[in-house]
Amino acid sequence: MKLTEVTKWEGSSFHGTTIYTTPQRLIDLAESNNIPYNEYNDGSDKTNFDFSFQVGEDLQFTVYDWKEYRELNLNREYCFHMGGIDKSSTEEGKDILTKLIES
Repeated sequence: MKLTEVTKWEGSSFHGTTIYTTPQRLIDLAESNNIPYNEYNDGSDKTNFDFSFQVGEDLQFTVYDWKEYRELNLNREYCFHMGGIDKSSTEEGKDILTKLIES
């Protein structure tokens, strides 16, 4: 599965799906696929990192830390929230990310 930049955003909500990983792993996935991401790693807002990924034409999901309120260590694992159109899309996104991170 290839991650791409979201071409036409369909919106997303949090449906309870989370993934434990490091910010650096997500950064590496985004950069290796030329996908822009938002980084405000100073702890001053509800998120420090925000990634939006697309797979194929239909699957879109976001990955973001939530309310850490501190600068994140790039190589430490954190619980990242995943947003998507519904629970099945966030779970599918989690499965894809897990496989890509572990490969």
